[in-house]
Amino acid sequence: MNDELQHLKNLGKTSAQWLHAVGIHSASDLRRLGAVDAYRAVRTRGFRASKVLLYAIEGALMDVHWNDIPAERKEALNRQLDALSARQKISSTIKPNIYRHFEHTFERTRKTCKNKC
Repeated sequence: MNDELQHLKNLGKTSAQWLHAVGIHSASDLRRLGAVDAYRAVRTRGFRASKVLLYAIEGALMDVHWNDIPAERKEALNRQLDALSARQKISSTIKPNIYRHFEHTFERTRKTCKNKC
C-alpha cells in the first residue's frame, strides 16, 4: 500500500493510521486542516497522542524534523491549541444553559397557552 502520509517527514505507520481514522488521507488534507486541528481531531477521536504528534504534523507540513521546529513555533502551536480548547470548554458550558433556558421558556409558554387557549 502506498500511503502518502507515511512518506511525509515525521509520520510513521501509527500516526498515519490515526490521521486516516479522522479523515485525513493526503498531504493536501493535512495542509488544509493544519497541524493543530489535525492533532485535535486525533485526540478527540480518543487516540492517546502526545504533543510530539502535534510537532510531528507541523514538521511534516514544514518538511523538517519535529525536533528542529523552533521553540517559538512550538509555543505558538501550544497557545493555539490552548485557545481552541478554552473556547470549546466555554461553548460546552454555555450551550447546556441556553438549552435549559429555552426548554423552560417553551414549557412556560405551553402551559400558558394550554390554560388560555
